[in-house]
Amino acid sequence: MSDQPYEGRYEGPYEGYDPYPQPQQQQRQGHGQPQQHQPPQQQPEWPQHTQQWEGQTWETQVQPSMPAADTTYLPPQGYQAYPEPQTYGTVGQPLPQEAPAPTPEWTPAYQPPVQQAHGTGTGGVVTPDSASGYGPPTVTGNARVTDAQRARAEGRSPIIEPGLQPAVLTAVLGLLLSGTAAIGQYALVVPLVLLQAVTAAGWFRLNGMWPARQGIALAFLGAVTADVALLAAGRENAPAAILGTLGVWVLLTLVLQLRSHADPDTRMYGLMATVASAALAIIATGHLAAEPDAVTVGAAAVAVAILARALPLPTAASVVVALLAAAGAGIAVGGMTDLGSKGAFLGLGAGVCALIGHRVASYDYPSRFVHFTAGVALPLAAAAPAVYLLGRALG
Repeated sequence: MSDQPYEGRYEGPYEGYDPYPQPQQQQRQGHGQPQQHQPPQQQPEWPQHTQQWEGQTWETQVQPSMPAADTTYLPPQGYQAYPEPQTYGTVGQPLPQEAPAPTPEWTPAYQPPVQQAHGTGTGGVVTPDSASGYGPPTVTGNARVTDAQRARAEGRSPIIEPGLQPAVLTAVLGLLLSGTAAIGQYALVVPLVLLQAVTAAGWFRLNGMWPARQGIALAFLGAVTADVALLAAGRENAPAAILGTLGVWVLLTLVLQLRSHADPDTRMYGLMATVASAALAIIATGHLAAEPDAVTVGAAAVAVAILARALPLPTAASVVVALLAAAGAGIAVGGMTDLGSKGAFLGLGAGVCALIGHRVASYDYPSRFVHFTAGVALPLAAAAPAVYLLGRALG
C-alpha cells in the first residue's frame, strides 16, 4: 500500500458534490489507502426542501450573515417561491414577506346606500360615517321593522286611510243602529254587539298584537257585561252600569296580566292594549244608554260623514265636507224625530268624534284587516259618548 494519493481514473461523481455523502470511516479503509471505487447507488429522489433544514451544507464559500428577518423564510431551489395557500396562517409559521396577505373570508353581506334616511321615530336622519366608507343603516328588508317604520325611514307617511269599502260597511252598520234604535232597545242590542266585537278585534290588530284571542275575548266579554248591566239597571242608571263595568274590567285585566310569565315590557304593552280595547267596547254601550232619537240622528250622521270622508278629495277639504254632511244629516233625520233642527248640533258632534276614530284607524300604516275592523267600528264607537251626552243635553 502507498501513501500517494489515488491517481487512477475515477468515473464516479465528485464527492464534494455528492448530496448524500457516506460517513468518513467508510470513505477510506485506512491511513493512506483510498476507498475502492463503488458504483453509485440509485438513491430515491427526495424533494430537496426536506433536506434544506436537516442535511449538511457543502458550500465552501463563506456566506454573509443576514438579519434574522431576512433568514426567516428561505424557499428551496428549483421549486415555487411560496408554499401552498392552505399553509398560510399556521400557528408559529410566519408569512413570507413577498406573499400577499390572505383575503378575509368574511365580506359584509349588506352595504347600505349612502343616501340619508329622513323621517321620524326609528328612521331618523343618520350621518354617514366617512371613515368606514359605509352609508347610514336602512330598514329595508328587515323583518323586525314594521311597515310604518319603513315608511318613515323612506320619507313616506305612515297614515293610510281605510278607503271607500270600509266606509260603506260603517255606513251600513250606522244605518242599522239608527233604524233599530227607532224600533226599541232590545232590537238595538243586535247591531251594538256586532259593533263591540269588531271594535275589540280591530283595536288589538291595530296595535300589532295578533293573534290575541284571550284579550279580544276579555274585552268583548266586558262589553256584553256592560250591556246586560244597563238593560238590568235602566237608562237612568246608565253611567253607573257603564263606569262600574269598566272599573271591574280594568282590575280584572290587571290581575290577569300580573299572572303572566312574559317579560315586563310585554306584560305592560298587553295590559294597556287590553284595557284600551275593553274601554272602547264598553263605551260603545253609550248607544244603548242614549235616548232613541239621539241614536237615530247620531248614527245616521256618522254614516254620512264617513262616506263623505272617503271621497277622493284633499284631506282638509274632505274633513270640511264630512262635517258639513254630518250636520246636514242631523238636520234631515232630526226633522223626523222630536229633536228637529237641534239634530244639526248632535250630528256635528257625532261627526267630529267619528272623524277622530277614523283617523286613529288610519294611523301607523295599518293592514287591510285593520281597515275592515277598526276602520269600520272605531268611528261609531268613538261617537257613542257624544250621542249620549248631546242627546241628554238637547232632549
